[in-house]
Amino acid sequence: MAGNKAVVYSKPGSVEIRDTDYPELVLKDGPGVNPLNVGRKCEHGVILKVITTNICGSDQHMVRGRTTAPSGLILGHEITGEVIEVGRDVEFIKKGDLVSVPFNIACGRCRSCRERNTNVCLNVNPDRPGSAYGYVDMGGWVGGQSEYVMVPYADFQLLKFPDKEKAMEKILDLTMLSDIFPTGYHGAVSAGVRPGSTVYVAGAGPVGLAAAHSAQLLGAAVVIVGDLNAERLAQAKSFGCETVNLRENADLAGQIDQILGLPEVDSAIDCVGFEAHGHGKAHGEAPATVLNSIMEVTRAGGSLGIPGLYVTGDPGAVDEDSKIGTLKIRFGLGWAKSHTFVTGQTPVMKYNRDLMMAILSGKAQIAKAVNATLISLAEAPQAYQEFDRGVSRKFVIDPHGLVK
Repeated sequence: MAGNKAVVYSKPGSVEIRDTDYPELVLKDGPGVNPLNVGRKCEHGVILKVITTNICGSDQHMVRGRTTAPSGLILGHEITGEVIEVGRDVEFIKKGDLVSVPFNIACGRCRSCRERNTNVCLNVNPDRPGSAYGYVDMGGWVGGQSEYVMVPYADFQLLKFPDKEKAMEKILDLTMLSDIFPTGYHGAVSAGVRPGSTVYVAGAGPVGLAAAHSAQLLGAAVVIVGDLNAERLAQAKSFGCETVNLRENADLAGQIDQILGLPEVDSAIDCVGFEAHGHGKAHGEAPATVLNSIMEVTRAGGSLGIPGLYVTGDPGAVDEDSKIGTLKIRFGLGWAKSHTFVTGQTPVMKYNRDLMMAILSGKAQIAKAVNATLISLAEAPQAYQEFDRGVSRKFVIDPHGLVK
């Protein structure tokens, strides 16, 4: 039987490449696996040979030690692969298919899935609605930063690319369909972005860049991206965004005023999440900063898309309230301005097929927007370190060296 190398979280600040078990169509016991999920049979699933798998900012939260993730957890929820084995109950997905895997694990049978809310499937995580590969408190489904991975509910979940050869030509774009592109797009849709909108995107990491590109696709007139990292802001500017450097100038509304002629936008998107920092050169961690600032600069009646990750457990938080996800948010301001808030995991399957077609037709250039950078599996630990230092790249792991 083939081996299986994978990227494994070992301790805060450290990941390793380890030899792990070759996947089977059953969820076995292991680090982070919910005891109620152990032994779960998955004849509705497939085994994938991983073609590409991406490093995500959500992975970085765990690697920094900011969650309760256990040592030994196999990371990775952004997966694209070739089907090499199909379960007994799989009817439509075939061996040899090249597919994108939504990071949400969803059964396709429960009320949430039937209502297209695959981000909160009721049947895959015994603890609470919603699940994901290789992520803490998400049921224990094994991650895909590996050579091979098992994917359950294949007929329902998998997005098959219509032409393998053409898909491989655009694989650095298509690999973003598992999470980052739909997540950024969901943030923009949730914020009500439409033709002529002015949009503020908080955070110029990969999700922020994906949200900015998505806002452009939706017809926004002006997209403004804010961050503390000059390199990441330069990447946003490279595809036509306006930028505000909140390290050099803490006055967000004032900088927006200089760009638009008024200190507010129609829509705002939080692509930072719970490890947010305050603004200015002497900034420190202040987890409610982004939420409060986007309420401040969004016009009355506007909408806030919040794809940035917030958690219920953060052992490294700055205060006791933040350790359980309780933040000092100016909710009264949002109420007074009649803001709409949309939060939570992105329901990837609402968007991934349309975004695939945008990529294949050349309308979307997501790999360019996020500066997709191909690496080998062995280079993943170094890439995690570089990503943590704020490099403006979206690292794409090629476990088998198949991407030209």
